[in-house]
Amino acid sequence: MTDWDAERYHRLSNPQFGWGKHVLERLAPEPNERILDLGCGTGRLTAELFAAMSEGLVVAVDRSEAMLREAAAQQIWHRGPHPIDTDRLPSRIHIVRADGLHLPFADTFDAVLSTATFHWVLDHNLLFASIYRSLVPGGRLVAQCGGAGNLATLLQRATELIGRPPFQRHFKDWTDPWEFADVPTTVERLTRAGFTAVDVSLVSAPTTLADRTTYRDFLSCVCVREHLVRLPSIERETFLDTLADRASGDSPPFTLDYWRLNILARKPAGVERAA
Repeated sequence: MTDWDAERYHRLSNPQFGWGKHVLERLAPEPNERILDLGCGTGRLTAELFAAMSEGLVVAVDRSEAMLREAAAQQIWHRGPHPIDTDRLPSRIHIVRADGLHLPFADTFDAVLSTATFHWVLDHNLLFASIYRSLVPGGRLVAQCGGAGNLATLLQRATELIGRPPFQRHFKDWTDPWEFADVPTTVERLTRAGFTAVDVSLVSAPTTLADRTTYRDFLSCVCVREHLVRLPSIERETFLDTLADRASGDSPPFTLDYWRLNILARKPAGVERAA
């Protein structure tokens, strides 16, 4: 998977940030907790998490070097009722590059928070096992990601395009870079990993973008970025123009049919700690 254009994503990720704030409300962090923000991106939600905590530790993890560089460069850490004193930054918040499939932690966190990330990980069985290991007994997972049916209209249109000239020749070995899981499958995977008190739901979150330019920019940075990296520059523009033309006729126009998979689960309190 190609790395992100993190500066653009930071500007364009208002939908993900809005959903993330609702997930943060469900997390309801307690004072002195140790919390892992898995897939922190450019740190917009991490800053909100830290601002909600008067004490405690936040570890922000992402596998994208570009995202973490952008997160470290942001001044967002100084907002909120508990702004970060830069002299205290190393002791209360850490930014770590790591893969969610192989988190370098065991029995460490009271909670794992994750938003708009799990669908970019293809092996959810390994992901949930890694998260389970990182939590202390009794620790909780509070997450949201794209679920079954996510962006179905857009992705169907993209699939039709890559199946015909002039794009077809660039997609002979194409496989989808995402996993949009349904509720029963996710419940089964979480249970297999050892989680209890599992609560998974799927909700519609249609998102209308302001205009054609915003729609094209959002698609190129987020939704079809893996398609675009395979195309020469001229064909990229044609690809985006075609998708924007079709979206202009939707009702309402330039609307993305997002579906969000909400996840709550807990590591049993009585289990032994990892060896």
